[in-house]
Amino acid sequence: MSDIADLQSGKGHKDENFPVASVLIAPQYRAPVMAFYRFVRAADDVSDHETTSADEKLALLEKMRASLTGESDAVAVGVALRASLAERGLSPVHALDLLEAFSRDCTKLRYRDWDELIDYCRYSAMPVGRFVLDVHGESQSLWPANDALCAALQINNHLQDCGKDYRQLNRVYIPEPLLTEAGVTVAALAGSKSSPALRGVIAGLTRRNAALLEAARPFARGIKDTRLALEVDLIQTLADDINTMLMTRDPLCDVVHHSKPRVAALFLKRLPAFALMRLGSSR
Repeated sequence: MSDIADLQSGKGHKDENFPVASVLIAPQYRAPVMAFYRFVRAADDVSDHETTSADEKLALLEKMRASLTGESDAVAVGVALRASLAERGLSPVHALDLLEAFSRDCTKLRYRDWDELIDYCRYSAMPVGRFVLDVHGESQSLWPANDALCAALQINNHLQDCGKDYRQLNRVYIPEPLLTEAGVTVAALAGSKSSPALRGVIAGLTRRNAALLEAARPFARGIKDTRLALEVDLIQTLADDINTMLMTRDPLCDVVHHSKPRVAALFLKRLPAFALMRLGSSR
């Protein structure tokens, strides 16, 4: 059997499509967030490995689960996260939920409708935001807005990488019946350019995603910690921008990712509105 370390991509928190434990997060919260990220990154790399069998991936994810829950000390990132959680009296539930999503990724290659996709996001994306909120001691009343934003981020990612996911992993998150109704098959995702029919399917999903982003709009306003609120506000801004890109660009042949200058420009443009929002919230 391969070791977990053998399957790591080398990707780090600075390579993600959204900020992870950025300078916006207060220093006292960065250690648990990074422990969580390292665990999740390792598990994600296992589930996404192109040549490892599903059974082997599932066995490695089980080792990670056992190390997180204290049944084993075999996986260092699991032991480290377990210690970090214990130090702060936090539950492992969010990391366990993510392991459920990664386990599904090993065997589930197709989705039948929007609801099934959202159920996947319940395990693959929503727990990330919930964990960060718990670390900051924020209210669980924020979970619905968090869940909407995290699901939107996940679906953005699915659409951005739809060609790569199909070519490299035979994994398709676009609900297959939508493709069938449009008169195309999953094989269209292997092309160098989307057909008008495939573009229509992607545009329809981005419109549904826009509704999730609207549901998430009050999220940053409700967060007590100003630094976390600013990070969430930036993440929402970036997600809105990606969703807009996906309405007009073809993810099979166009760039649908943010450059660092684009992120900086969006942040600076949004900052005055965020400041006004926080000022209004404090009154």
